[in-house]
Amino acid sequence: MKVLVLGAAGMIGCKLTERLVRDGEVGGKKIAHLALADIVQAPAPPASFPIASGVFDLSRRGTAEELIADRPELIFHLAAIVSGEAEADLEKGYRINFDGTRDLFEAIRRVDDYVPRVVFTSSLAVYGAPFPGVIPDDFHLTPLTSYGTQKAMGELILSDYSRRGFLDGVGIRLPTICVRPGKPNRAASGFFSGIIREPLNGQKAVLPVPPTVRHWFASPRAAIGFLIQAAGLDASRLGAKRNLTMPGLSATVEEQIEALRDVAGNEAVALIETQPDPAIAAIVGGWPEAFEAGRARDLGFRGDASFAEIIEIYRRDDMPGARASEAAGMAS
Repeated sequence: MKVLVLGAAGMIGCKLTERLVRDGEVGGKKIAHLALADIVQAPAPPASFPIASGVFDLSRRGTAEELIADRPELIFHLAAIVSGEAEADLEKGYRINFDGTRDLFEAIRRVDDYVPRVVFTSSLAVYGAPFPGVIPDDFHLTPLTSYGTQKAMGELILSDYSRRGFLDGVGIRLPTICVRPGKPNRAASGFFSGIIREPLNGQKAVLPVPPTVRHWFASPRAAIGFLIQAAGLDASRLGAKRNLTMPGLSATVEEQIEALRDVAGNEAVALIETQPDPAIAAIVGGWPEAFEAGRARDLGFRGDASFAEIIEIYRRDDMPGARASEAAGMAS
């Protein structure tokens, strides 16, 4: 099987590549070739199959055709700019998050006898307030941000092109990924990771919203599991509803902080400084808090059990020095 990962240089893209290399297969099929594409060079780890990593701008005309010229049977479409940036720069958001997605789907449509599985990463931002306490799978899409609108449009095209047989799409609405490794990005949700990641590494963190804010989370490890599950999913089980809300964990900021206290003590919590940011609070205040996600669970998708588990996953997988320590322990 030939596999293409768009947005491969991002955190999720890199972790997905590592998983594909480790497994050597996806959806029950051996990987024969893996292509990685992003606006910057994505790392290509050693593998038992060829890996090609290139620099591509999906929003540039003609790029989509170039990317699918080798007719990959499986495409992971992770490429996007994040919520805060899409809200700040309307034209850039639509050019990358919507036009790039449509160009990809159109390029696939124009190739004869070619119907790849396309796994499209969407977002909870496709939903808009007012919400019930727990959002059912059939809740309407009424996004309140440009990013959410762009993702909702991508979902609709994915469903329509799948209905018409141009591609075989599965859209997965990811929870907010936490704890994200590395440096903060421009996502409005970035502080959810920052208030855990920075204190664990002995650094100060800024909390821009009240501790009562509740949100829907998944670890990076769970997110990769969602992608792999979607890649091998029997499409007949989806019917016409090609987009799924992924299982997650509903927690308040206060519950996040208490989990941090349990794991790392009061010293870590003391590094969190409250600095209200009305702009971020307004964006986050329009986001949903909890979901049924029954369809996804019935189809085999699994989330995290607790926020303490999410923190421990970060400590084992991504905290600086964690992998070196694990390797040293195995060697001894």
